[in-house]
Amino acid sequence: MILEKVDSPADIKGLDMDSLRTLCSEIRNYIIMCCAGNPGHLASSLGAVELIVGMHYVFDAPKDKLVFDVGHQAYAHKILTGRREAFLNNRKRGGISGFPNRDESVWDAFGAGHASNSISAALGFAQASKITGTGEKVVALIGDGAMTGGLAFEGMNNCSENDSDLLIILNDNELAIDGNLGGIHRHLLKLTTHPTYNNFKDRIWDSLSSSPLLRRWIQKMVRRTKSGLVDKSGGELFEALGFRYFGPINGNDIAEVVDALQRLKNIHGPRILHTSTVKGKGFAPAEANPTIWHAPGKFDPVSGKRVDKKYEAARYQDVFGKVLCELAETDGKVVGITPAMATGSGMTEFANRFKDRFFDVGIAEEHAVTFAAGLAAGGMKPYCAIYSSFAQRAFDQIVHDVALQHLPVVLCLDRAGLVGEDGATHHGVFDMSSLRCIPNTVIAAPKDEVQFRNLLYAGLHITGGPYIIRYPRGMGEGTPWEGAAITPVETGKGEKLLEGSPGCKVCVIAIGPAANRAVEAAGKLREGLGTWPTVYNAIFLKPMDLSMLEDASAHRLVLTVEDGSLKGGLFGEVSEYMASHGSGTTVRGLGIPDKFISQATVAQQRKECGIDCGGIYSELAELLKNS
Repeated sequence: MILEKVDSPADIKGLDMDSLRTLCSEIRNYIIMCCAGNPGHLASSLGAVELIVGMHYVFDAPKDKLVFDVGHQAYAHKILTGRREAFLNNRKRGGISGFPNRDESVWDAFGAGHASNSISAALGFAQASKITGTGEKVVALIGDGAMTGGLAFEGMNNCSENDSDLLIILNDNELAIDGNLGGIHRHLLKLTTHPTYNNFKDRIWDSLSSSPLLRRWIQKMVRRTKSGLVDKSGGELFEALGFRYFGPINGNDIAEVVDALQRLKNIHGPRILHTSTVKGKGFAPAEANPTIWHAPGKFDPVSGKRVDKKYEAARYQDVFGKVLCELAETDGKVVGITPAMATGSGMTEFANRFKDRFFDVGIAEEHAVTFAAGLAAGGMKPYCAIYSSFAQRAFDQIVHDVALQHLPVVLCLDRAGLVGEDGATHHGVFDMSSLRCIPNTVIAAPKDEVQFRNLLYAGLHITGGPYIIRYPRGMGEGTPWEGAAITPVETGKGEKLLEGSPGCKVCVIAIGPAANRAVEAAGKLREGLGTWPTVYNAIFLKPMDLSMLEDASAHRLVLTVEDGSLKGGLFGEVSEYMASHGSGTTVRGLGIPDKFISQATVAQQRKECGIDCGGIYSELAELLKNS
């Protein structure tokens, strides 16, 4: 096998085209084999194999900078850059990250867990190279929906302004190239990448430098002429932004990819190569249904049969999707919004049943929030579902467009807390601490499915906002919720889950599902020590139940437990209250420490942070001993 002899991109430089084709096939099979038993992001990486092999064949990384967008395209890159064996432990505790990571390898020029950042980062590399005169080439590979993000266009706009020496490869896995047009585009590509053509074009541009008005007119005319040939493929848009547009080419044909990259390598200025690829390429089930096979879990690599994961309880995203349908049936003004996360957020049924009230806005979290604000201002009742880690991008919109204008938008922050194998880029642990400071904001975290459903129903009746409900990835607590009576939720009111033993000077204030683990830990203390703390479930971080805090201040020690950042979250809220009221109560906190948590299972990550039952038990036992 060729792949077994590849320890770095230098090992593929001398391969002929037939060998490169074999290598691509071997990489694709290796990805399938590894992901079958160790789940990861499959379809995206299968589609990008030839593009990545071509990039490493033509360019000289790590001197040349290869920047990836939507990092789950980059498995082939990791395999080619000395991490073939390590890829067997991809996304596992102690293994390699599922995304490019600067701390992991010199070959990873820039981190990529979220979408649309590649062009801006690559522009930074290009300008640094220009200023320092080091001369490295810079390539950004963007695709898999990332071009729908506003940051991508902000970067592109700035590229032309700075006349940057930058190549963008657009991995278009939605467009199928028409066979009748393929020859025309290949001919156009050869023409526009030929050195004679580009030298001639540069001389014309330079000769017109003394007449800016004439230069702009000539440039506009040339671009219009060329765009007339390529506008069906989107070229007109890129030409208008100041890019030289090339393609489209078949991005799953290694010969076409290498030929195009070799031709484009030494052309100066901002340029874009449009490639068409098949998401899931080489694995029939993934090609047939790339959405399901984006991250399919375990599967049989031969038959393609997926190993269905058995859930002991309903998943929070499934609860959200079903309740959203209930709400839409109840109220014709309910609308659902998602930034390209319809399946992951559980909104598939809603999208099918309420087509005119469902909006997938693409990978554009900022737009999603402001769009929701506009809908609310127009009298609708928007429920905007965004993964917590992605909602970080929309902070300004939450402040300026929703909170400042008191608009009734329900923000449903999915994947709050620790998320497991996706690791540091995807943990939703900063939402409580970052959003707590915003005026007019309600922040709630249910402890189980029933409480979640009640909070979603409460969102129907809000008069201002944002009304933020954060909930974790994956399974709920197994609490029967379907058909349960709706209990009205009083904003800012917590609940006492467990009365402590007489004379116990310690109490616990927890929020979200962590409250269940606190009750479990207190129960073990009751069995083992005969003494146990009072346990409160705050439910609302903001506004917080002041009567609950007053009761808690009667204790000598308060332990807060949360699945968010300790800095500024529940721990901060309770500590501030106790300090400002002079209660003399000492507050200790369990939560996410001041560091990024690496990939592992959620159970392993909770244990690392001390917020599993065992960690809470140990902390409480120590506090009780010293109280």
